[in-house]
Amino acid sequence: MGKVTGFIEIKYKKWPTRPVAERIHDWKEAYLPYPEPELKKQAARCMDCGIPFCHEGCPLGNLIPDWNDLVYRDHWKEAIDRLHATNNFPEFTGTLCPAPCEGSCVLGINDDPVTIKAVEISIIDRAFEEGWVTAQPPATRTGKKIAVVGSGPAGLAVAEQLNRAGHLVTVFERADRIGGLLRYGIPEFKLEKRLLDRRLALMREEGVLFRANANIGGNVPVSELKKSFDAIVLAGGACQPRDLKIPGRELGGIHFAMDYLTPQNRRLEGDTVLDSEFISARGRRVVIIGGGDTGADCLGTAHRQGAKSVHQLELLPHPPQERAADNPWPEWPNIFRTSPAHEEGGDRMYAVSTISFLGDKKGRVKTLEAVGVERVTDNGRAAFRPVKGSELTLPTDLVLLAMGFVGPERPGLLTDLGVKLTDRGNVWRDQYWMTSVPGVFACGDMQRGQSLIVWAIAEGRSAARGVDAFLMEESSLPAPLP
Repeated sequence: MGKVTGFIEIKYKKWPTRPVAERIHDWKEAYLPYPEPELKKQAARCMDCGIPFCHEGCPLGNLIPDWNDLVYRDHWKEAIDRLHATNNFPEFTGTLCPAPCEGSCVLGINDDPVTIKAVEISIIDRAFEEGWVTAQPPATRTGKKIAVVGSGPAGLAVAEQLNRAGHLVTVFERADRIGGLLRYGIPEFKLEKRLLDRRLALMREEGVLFRANANIGGNVPVSELKKSFDAIVLAGGACQPRDLKIPGRELGGIHFAMDYLTPQNRRLEGDTVLDSEFISARGRRVVIIGGGDTGADCLGTAHRQGAKSVHQLELLPHPPQERAADNPWPEWPNIFRTSPAHEEGGDRMYAVSTISFLGDKKGRVKTLEAVGVERVTDNGRAAFRPVKGSELTLPTDLVLLAMGFVGPERPGLLTDLGVKLTDRGNVWRDQYWMTSVPGVFACGDMQRGQSLIVWAIAEGRSAARGVDAFLMEESSLPAPLP
């Protein structure tokens, strides 16, 4: 590496963020650009470790030590070429990915890992500023037509790869704008939509076609795709939210997270959203059920809307500050983490299970009843047992269910296609990414279940190779996943 002793001499430095008092009053990104001199020092912490386990942690197989070294040496153009070799959208992963690569960093065995994510986003930001990221239309066309259903990260990745292989790709999106959850599920303060629009403009210039307001199995029949395209790729995600079926669930003021986040994103897009459709936390006592990324998105949104108070409940126990004995490196470290949204306020409560909601005379929620729980093992599986005497109540005017997703939606597309499903309700596919229906492929959360953006992009790239080989009998496209 560029500085052999860098990991010894240089200490980890946290990615800088905008002051809380400033950012909670707008919707701009929370993170600040990493100062270049300091970023080079952080890149210099990357060790000549022999076996870079960050590769194992990254589903895309990003060549992380290579571009860390290139940044340290001030070779930014070579760094973006190396980064784009494995990742179609580093501006998305550098912003949204929880960085499993950092969890697998060899330096992380006994020290803070390398700030891989900050280096990644800095490379792509510099590349756009310098004009190095340009459209790459194919030199020739194969004449093969492919329909991609879903315009989230998996759909966009498979579309870009297949387009660059020379196929004619059309991406179908049921919403009124392209981007899937990147557009309407991720708050602006985590991903400014100008970044998404910038990448989509490049893809259009490369020849990818996009059709919004196209609900396959709804206003666009499946038969139309079968008739007009040589292959179909299902990349619609796992959009069915996990519900909480307990007494009082029917009360007003209890909403799924996406029903809360989407109208806010629409307003920021400039749409007129009626008050009857908009869910506001202003002046309200908010309770978020679910301690993951979606819950944090709701938390940051509630802060910016002016919530009176926010509690975020998590069923799991409070994570340790450092790895537990049964969570060794290079596994993903299950440790306590604080996102920018958590820095902005709110109370996080762990090992809590909601048991009922109580309402007022108007039928709106006013109280949440819960109980403390402890995790136990029941027939080899984790279970949660109420702790006697730990009952509690929280006054609330707005409850947001952010407990994840249980799989793809069944009616319409999947039912009409007749694809086989797995025992968990996801779309089944073979080793070539083809479903049980010949010529129909699947990638991303629709076949994997709820997962990370980096997995979605990696699976889109792999599925593209499967589609290309199906149509052309062989493929030169890379495939990071089997």
